[in-house]
Amino acid sequence: MKSKTFIYVSLAVDLLIATSKFTAATFTGSSSMVSEGVHSIIDAVSQLLIIWGIKNSRRKADLSRPFGYGKELYFWSFIVSLMIFVLGGCVSVYQGVLRLEHPVLDDHQAWDYSVLIIAFIFTCVSLYFTGKEFNRQRGSIPFWKAIKQTRDSSTIIVLLGDVGDLLGLIVAFLGVFLGHLLNNAYYDSIASMTIGLIMVCISAVLVRESKSLLLGESTSRKTLRKIIMLTQSDIAVIKVKKHFSTYMSPEEVLLQLNTVFKDDLTTRQITDAIERITKAIQMEFPKIKQIFIEPVRE
Repeated sequence: MKSKTFIYVSLAVDLLIATSKFTAATFTGSSSMVSEGVHSIIDAVSQLLIIWGIKNSRRKADLSRPFGYGKELYFWSFIVSLMIFVLGGCVSVYQGVLRLEHPVLDDHQAWDYSVLIIAFIFTCVSLYFTGKEFNRQRGSIPFWKAIKQTRDSSTIIVLLGDVGDLLGLIVAFLGVFLGHLLNNAYYDSIASMTIGLIMVCISAVLVRESKSLLLGESTSRKTLRKIIMLTQSDIAVIKVKKHFSTYMSPEEVLLQLNTVFKDDLTTRQITDAIERITKAIQMEFPKIKQIFIEPVRE
Protein backbone atom coordinates (compact mmCIF):
# COMPACT_ATOMS: atom_id res chain seq x y z
CA MET A 1 0.00 0.00 0.00
CA LYS A 2 1.23 3.44 -0.85
CA SER A 3 2.35 6.00 1.71
CA LYS A 4 -0.48 7.31 3.89
CA THR A 5 1.38 10.33 5.28
CA PHE A 6 -1.52 12.56 4.28
CA ILE A 7 -3.78 10.76 6.79
CA TYR A 8 -1.46 11.61 9.69
CA VAL A 9 -1.25 15.21 8.46
CA SER A 10 -5.04 15.37 8.35
CA LEU A 11 -5.31 13.84 11.83
CA ALA A 12 -2.97 16.43 13.36
CA VAL A 13 -4.79 19.25 11.56
CA ASP A 14 -8.22 18.07 12.73
CA LEU A 15 -7.12 17.84 16.36
CA LEU A 16 -5.65 21.34 16.29
CA ILE A 17 -8.70 22.79 14.58
CA ALA A 18 -11.16 21.02 16.90
CA THR A 19 -9.34 22.42 19.94
CA SER A 20 -9.47 25.95 18.58
CA LYS A 21 -13.15 25.68 17.56
CA PHE A 22 -14.36 24.38 20.92
CA THR A 23 -12.29 27.03 22.71
CA ALA A 24 -13.94 29.71 20.62
CA ALA A 25 -17.40 28.16 21.11
CA THR A 26 -16.87 28.23 24.89
CA PHE A 27 -16.40 31.99 24.80
CA THR A 28 -18.87 32.87 22.06
CA GLY A 29 -21.69 30.34 22.48
CA SER A 30 -21.91 29.99 18.70
CA SER A 31 -23.87 26.88 17.64
CA SER A 32 -22.28 26.87 14.18
CA MET A 33 -18.86 26.88 15.87
CA VAL A 34 -19.94 23.93 18.02
CA SER A 35 -21.07 22.14 14.85
CA GLU A 36 -17.74 22.88 13.23
CA GLY A 37 -15.96 21.56 16.33
CA VAL A 38 -18.02 18.36 16.21
CA HIS A 39 -17.18 18.10 12.51
CA SER A 40 -13.44 18.29 13.25
CA ILE A 41 -13.69 15.73 16.07
CA ILE A 42 -15.54 13.35 13.76
CA ASP A 43 -12.84 13.86 11.13
CA ALA A 44 -10.10 13.12 13.68
CA VAL A 45 -11.82 9.94 14.88
CA SER A 46 -12.33 8.99 11.24
CA GLN A 47 -8.59 9.25 10.58
CA LEU A 48 -7.85 7.05 13.62
CA LEU A 49 -10.29 4.38 12.43
CA ILE A 50 -8.88 4.51 8.90
CA ILE A 51 -5.34 4.14 10.28
CA TRP A 52 -6.58 1.16 12.32
CA GLY A 53 -8.18 -0.34 9.22
CA ILE A 54 -5.00 0.09 7.17
CA LYS A 55 -2.91 -1.53 9.91
CA ASN A 56 -5.24 -4.53 10.17
CA SER A 57 -5.57 -4.89 6.40
CA ARG A 58 -1.81 -5.48 6.17
CA ARG A 59 -1.93 -8.57 8.38
CA LYS A 60 -0.82 -11.76 6.65
CA ALA A 61 -3.31 -14.45 5.72
CA ASP A 62 -3.76 -17.23 8.27
CA LEU A 63 -5.97 -20.27 8.80
CA SER A 64 -8.97 -18.20 9.88
CA ARG A 65 -8.56 -15.70 7.01
CA PRO A 66 -6.99 -17.61 4.09
CA PHE A 67 -7.55 -14.70 1.70
CA GLY A 68 -6.03 -12.17 4.07
CA TYR A 69 -7.39 -9.20 6.01
CA GLY A 70 -7.48 -6.66 3.18
CA LYS A 71 -11.20 -5.93 3.51
CA GLU A 72 -10.65 -4.65 7.06
CA LEU A 73 -9.99 -1.26 5.46
CA TYR A 74 -13.29 -1.34 3.60
CA PHE A 75 -15.18 -2.36 6.75
CA TRP A 76 -13.80 0.52 8.81
CA SER A 77 -14.35 2.90 5.90
CA PHE A 78 -18.02 1.92 5.92
CA ILE A 79 -18.21 2.48 9.70
CA VAL A 80 -16.58 5.92 9.30
CA SER A 81 -19.08 6.84 6.57
CA LEU A 82 -22.00 5.99 8.84
CA MET A 83 -20.38 7.82 11.75
CA ILE A 84 -20.06 11.00 9.69
CA PHE A 85 -23.80 10.78 9.00
CA VAL A 86 -24.99 10.00 12.52
CA LEU A 87 -22.52 11.87 14.74
CA GLY A 88 -21.63 14.61 12.31
CA GLY A 89 -24.57 15.50 10.12
CA CYS A 90 -27.44 14.64 12.45
CA VAL A 91 -25.87 16.18 15.56
CA SER A 92 -25.11 19.42 13.69
CA VAL A 93 -28.66 19.67 12.37
CA TYR A 94 -30.05 18.97 15.86
CA GLN A 95 -27.77 21.61 17.38
CA GLY A 96 -29.06 24.13 14.88
CA VAL A 97 -32.69 23.24 15.59
CA LEU A 98 -32.14 23.70 19.34
CA ARG A 99 -30.57 27.09 18.75
CA LEU A 100 -33.56 28.11 16.60
CA GLU A 101 -35.71 27.69 19.69
CA HIS A 102 -33.28 29.71 21.83
CA PRO A 103 -31.36 32.05 19.50
CA VAL A 104 -28.35 33.82 21.02
CA LEU A 105 -26.22 36.46 19.29
CA ASP A 106 -22.67 36.35 20.67
CA ASP A 107 -20.46 39.40 21.05
CA HIS A 108 -17.10 37.77 20.37
CA GLN A 109 -16.58 38.20 16.65
CA ALA A 110 -12.81 38.35 17.06
CA TRP A 111 -12.80 34.79 18.43
CA ASP A 112 -15.02 33.52 15.64
CA TYR A 113 -13.08 35.06 12.79
CA SER A 114 -9.67 34.15 14.25
CA VAL A 115 -10.58 30.49 14.64
CA LEU A 116 -12.22 30.31 11.22
CA ILE A 117 -9.14 31.79 9.54
CA ILE A 118 -6.80 29.40 11.41
CA ALA A 119 -9.04 26.44 10.55
CA PHE A 120 -9.24 27.48 6.90
CA ILE A 121 -5.44 27.67 6.59
CA PHE A 122 -4.85 24.31 8.28
CA THR A 123 -7.60 22.63 6.27
CA CYS A 124 -6.04 23.91 3.05
CA VAL A 125 -2.74 22.35 4.15
CA SER A 126 -4.45 19.01 4.76
CA LEU A 127 -6.35 19.24 1.47
CA TYR A 128 -3.11 19.96 -0.38
CA PHE A 129 -1.47 16.72 0.80
CA THR A 130 -4.62 14.64 0.30
CA GLY A 131 -5.34 16.18 -3.10
CA LYS A 132 -1.77 15.51 -4.20
CA GLU A 133 -2.14 11.80 -3.37
CA PHE A 134 -5.57 11.62 -5.00
CA ASN A 135 -4.29 13.27 -8.18
CA ARG A 136 -1.40 10.80 -8.28
CA GLN A 137 -3.86 7.91 -8.09
CA ARG A 138 -6.38 9.21 -10.63
CA GLY A 139 -3.94 10.45 -13.26
CA SER A 140 -5.98 11.93 -16.13
CA ILE A 141 -9.33 10.53 -14.98
CA PRO A 142 -11.94 13.27 -14.28
CA PHE A 143 -12.44 14.09 -10.59
CA TRP A 144 -15.94 12.72 -10.03
CA LYS A 145 -15.34 9.64 -12.16
CA ALA A 146 -12.20 8.94 -10.13
CA ILE A 147 -14.20 9.24 -6.88
CA LYS A 148 -16.61 6.57 -8.12
CA GLN A 149 -13.91 4.31 -9.54
CA THR A 150 -11.28 4.46 -6.81
CA ARG A 151 -10.62 1.33 -4.76
CA ASP A 152 -8.75 3.28 -2.07
CA SER A 153 -11.50 4.27 0.36
CA SER A 154 -9.06 5.92 2.78
CA THR A 155 -8.12 8.59 0.24
CA ILE A 156 -11.67 9.60 -0.71
CA ILE A 157 -12.78 9.71 2.95
CA VAL A 158 -10.01 12.13 3.87
CA LEU A 159 -10.40 14.09 0.63
CA LEU A 160 -14.16 14.57 0.86
CA GLY A 161 -13.81 15.21 4.58
CA ASP A 162 -11.46 18.10 3.83
CA VAL A 163 -13.76 19.42 1.11
CA GLY A 164 -16.64 19.25 3.58
CA ASP A 165 -14.53 21.09 6.15
CA LEU A 166 -13.85 23.94 3.75
CA LEU A 167 -17.51 24.23 2.80
CA GLY A 168 -18.48 24.10 6.47
CA LEU A 169 -16.02 26.86 7.33
CA ILE A 170 -17.42 29.07 4.60
CA VAL A 171 -20.97 28.45 5.87
CA ALA A 172 -19.90 29.10 9.48
CA PHE A 173 -18.26 32.36 8.41
CA LEU A 174 -21.43 33.47 6.61
CA GLY A 175 -23.53 32.53 9.65
CA VAL A 176 -21.38 34.62 11.99
CA PHE A 177 -20.99 37.50 9.54
CA LEU A 178 -24.65 37.79 8.53
CA GLY A 179 -25.79 37.29 12.10
CA HIS A 180 -23.85 40.35 13.27
CA LEU A 181 -24.43 42.39 10.13
CA LEU A 182 -28.20 41.99 10.34
CA ASN A 183 -28.34 41.57 14.12
CA ASN A 184 -30.17 38.28 13.66
CA ALA A 185 -29.13 35.20 15.69
CA TYR A 186 -31.11 32.86 13.45
CA TYR A 187 -28.35 32.93 10.83
CA ASP A 188 -26.10 31.06 13.26
CA SER A 189 -28.72 28.33 13.64
CA ILE A 190 -29.26 28.11 9.89
CA ALA A 191 -25.49 27.81 9.38
CA SER A 192 -25.34 24.94 11.87
CA MET A 193 -28.09 23.03 10.07
CA THR A 194 -26.50 23.73 6.69
CA ILE A 195 -23.18 22.33 7.92
CA GLY A 196 -25.05 19.23 9.08
CA LEU A 197 -26.69 18.79 5.67
CA ILE A 198 -23.30 19.12 3.95
CA MET A 199 -21.97 16.32 6.14
CA VAL A 200 -25.03 14.17 5.41
CA CYS A 201 -24.48 14.58 1.65
CA ILE A 202 -20.79 13.71 1.91
CA SER A 203 -21.65 10.74 4.11
CA ALA A 204 -24.15 9.48 1.52
CA VAL A 205 -21.44 9.43 -1.16
CA LEU A 206 -18.96 7.70 1.17
CA VAL A 207 -21.49 5.11 2.34
CA ARG A 208 -22.32 4.22 -1.26
CA GLU A 209 -18.68 3.81 -2.29
CA SER A 210 -17.60 2.02 0.91
CA LYS A 211 -20.52 -0.40 0.69
CA SER A 212 -19.68 -1.22 -2.91
CA LEU A 213 -16.03 -1.94 -2.02
CA LEU A 214 -16.99 -3.98 1.03
CA LEU A 215 -19.34 -6.18 -0.99
CA GLY A 216 -16.61 -6.71 -3.59
CA GLU A 217 -15.86 -4.72 -6.74
CA SER A 218 -14.36 -6.27 -9.82
CA THR A 219 -11.27 -4.91 -11.50
CA SER A 220 -11.89 -2.71 -14.54
CA ARG A 221 -13.19 -4.12 -17.82
CA LYS A 222 -10.13 -2.78 -19.60
CA THR A 223 -7.85 -4.74 -17.25
CA LEU A 224 -9.94 -7.89 -17.60
CA ARG A 225 -9.82 -7.67 -21.41
CA LYS A 226 -6.03 -7.44 -21.28
CA ILE A 227 -5.86 -10.41 -18.89
CA ILE A 228 -8.04 -12.52 -21.17
CA MET A 229 -5.94 -11.62 -24.23
CA LEU A 230 -2.76 -12.40 -22.30
CA THR A 231 -4.12 -15.77 -21.16
CA GLN A 232 -5.46 -16.75 -24.57
CA SER A 233 -2.14 -15.88 -26.20
CA ASP A 234 -0.53 -18.84 -24.40
CA ILE A 235 0.04 -21.79 -26.75
CA ALA A 236 -1.75 -24.19 -24.38
CA VAL A 237 -4.98 -22.21 -24.13
CA ILE A 238 -8.04 -22.33 -26.36
CA LYS A 239 -10.05 -19.65 -24.54
CA VAL A 240 -11.07 -18.18 -21.20
CA LYS A 241 -14.62 -19.35 -20.56
CA LYS A 242 -15.40 -17.34 -17.43
CA HIS A 243 -13.57 -14.87 -15.22
CA PHE A 244 -14.12 -13.57 -11.70
CA SER A 245 -12.23 -10.87 -9.83
CA THR A 246 -12.61 -8.80 -6.68
CA TYR A 247 -10.60 -6.21 -4.80
CA MET A 248 -9.49 -7.53 -1.40
CA SER A 249 -7.78 -4.20 -0.65
CA PRO A 250 -6.67 -1.18 -2.71
CA GLU A 251 -3.45 -2.98 -3.61
CA GLU A 252 -4.67 -6.59 -3.81
CA VAL A 253 -6.93 -8.27 -6.36
CA LEU A 254 -8.14 -11.86 -6.36
CA LEU A 255 -8.64 -13.39 -9.82
CA GLN A 256 -10.14 -16.65 -11.03
CA LEU A 257 -10.06 -17.80 -14.64
CA ASN A 258 -12.05 -20.79 -15.91
CA THR A 259 -9.83 -21.75 -18.82
CA VAL A 260 -10.24 -24.21 -21.67
CA PHE A 261 -6.93 -25.92 -22.50
CA LYS A 262 -6.09 -27.98 -25.60
CA ASP A 263 -7.28 -31.58 -25.41
CA ASP A 264 -3.95 -33.24 -26.17
CA LEU A 265 -2.08 -31.73 -23.19
CA THR A 266 -0.78 -33.78 -20.29
CA THR A 267 -1.35 -32.80 -16.66
CA ARG A 268 2.25 -31.63 -16.46
CA GLN A 269 1.86 -29.43 -19.54
CA ILE A 270 -1.30 -27.85 -18.13
CA THR A 271 0.46 -27.21 -14.81
CA ASP A 272 3.37 -25.56 -16.62
CA ALA A 273 0.94 -23.43 -18.65
CA ILE A 274 -0.84 -22.27 -15.49
CA GLU A 275 2.49 -21.24 -13.98
CA ARG A 276 3.44 -19.35 -17.16
CA ILE A 277 0.12 -17.54 -17.33
CA THR A 278 0.19 -16.66 -13.63
CA LYS A 279 3.67 -15.15 -13.90
CA ALA A 280 2.75 -13.23 -17.06
CA ILE A 281 -0.38 -11.75 -15.45
CA GLN A 282 1.39 -10.76 -12.23
CA MET A 283 4.24 -9.20 -14.16
CA GLU A 284 1.77 -7.05 -16.12
CA PHE A 285 -0.61 -6.43 -13.20
CA PRO A 286 1.28 -6.59 -9.87
CA LYS A 287 -1.88 -5.80 -7.86
CA ILE A 288 -3.28 -9.23 -8.75
CA LYS A 289 -1.77 -11.14 -5.84
CA GLN A 290 -3.90 -14.28 -5.93
CA ILE A 291 -4.68 -16.07 -9.19
CA PHE A 292 -6.68 -19.28 -9.56
CA ILE A 293 -6.70 -20.81 -13.03
CA GLU A 294 -9.16 -23.68 -13.28
CA PRO A 295 -9.11 -26.01 -16.32
CA VAL A 296 -12.63 -26.57 -17.64
CA ARG A 297 -14.21 -28.32 -20.61
CA GLU A 298 -15.35 -26.25 -23.58
